Amino acid sequence: MRTPLERIRAALKRRKIDALLVTQPENRRYLSGYTATDHAINESAGVLLIPSEAEPYLLTDSRFFLQAERDAPGFLVKLYPRGLFPLLRILLRRHRIKRLAFESHYFLHSTAQTLAALAEKLKVELLPLTGLVEELRLCKDAEELAKIERAVRLNEEVFAEVYRSLRPGQTEREVALRIETVMRLMGASRPSFETIVASGPNAALPHAVPGERTLREGETIVIDMGLVLDDYCSDMTRTVVLGAPDEKTVALFRLVRKAQLAGLQSLRAGVTGQDVDRIARGVIERAGLGERFGHGLGHGVGLNVHEGPSLNYRNRKPLAAGMVVTVEPGVYIPGWGGIRLENMAVVEGQGCRVLNRDTTFLDL
Repeated sequence: MRTPLERIRAALKRRKIDALLVTQPENRRYLSGYTATDHAINESAGVLLIPSEAEPYLLTDSRFFLQAERDAPGFLVKLYPRGLFPLLRILLRRHRIKRLAFESHYFLHSTAQTLAALAEKLKVELLPLTGLVEELRLCKDAEELAKIERAVRLNEEVFAEVYRSLRPGQTEREVALRIETVMRLMGASRPSFETIVASGPNAALPHAVPGERTLREGETIVIDMGLVLDDYCSDMTRTVVLGAPDEKTVALFRLVRKAQLAGLQSLRAGVTGQDVDRIARGVIERAGLGERFGHGLGHGVGLNVHEGPSLNYRNRKPLAAGMVVTVEPGVYIPGWGGIRLENMAVVEGQGCRVLNRDTTFLDL
């Protein structure tokens, strides 16, 4: 089986492209093994230059040189002490690059202008490209699936540890901080996104920011958390209640769980993301609460916590075996709160395999 790098080169040759410039961090990691992270889109830890007919390069500065040599033995590591573009000029000339593709979805406008000026001087044709590497990342191999499953398992262990310590009077911020602290103490590199802890009326906000509101008995508490382990992400949402839930909470919880199960049962290779979203969403719509479920049903997870494929009304492409997605329906009622349940699953030929084992949430 060809490596991702070999497949990229083959794609470049088919399109008669001389080289590809890779700037998106997860794509850079996927192709080279280089694990450094960017502080921001304008503070790159390095760039890959992949000629279709020559050895690939990892271009970086002195802060990352030793790490680059360690992480990416299959790449020629080159320093750019005076910035990327003087070095790029040398390499484009050396390899007689006439058609250069770049990742237009991860390029600042100002950087693209500088690249365009360089290309004009060298008489190089620039080709904006999106999705070439991401398409390869959609289906995970056995090693990637094993890493994701370990990240899921650790995420559940962290939740179980924190769940046992939840008490009325704690603030949302305190709980979120504890979750992220326990993650690191138990071996995670970092959270895969900023942890959400939303209680009472705040739980009506799907992406609420934890604040000084205190947890109270009888209210829903939505905890959305994920971590990074061995570079791969996990993502999970649990809704809990301290004390006894009322009838409304029980009924809504059961409704959201029913929608989640419907989505998982429909998930298999060949169906579209649109199909799965429609089936799960229909459960909530038939209960008269369709307008209270505004976001898509789920998203892909891998090196990035939000990647393809999407489970929403826009995705009409068939899903394929090896894709990893979340299934996370929710109901959000302003002034009252919300309920969201999220598990991760691997798409398979005749169904899916749910990666989560944990059931430490409302058993209703």
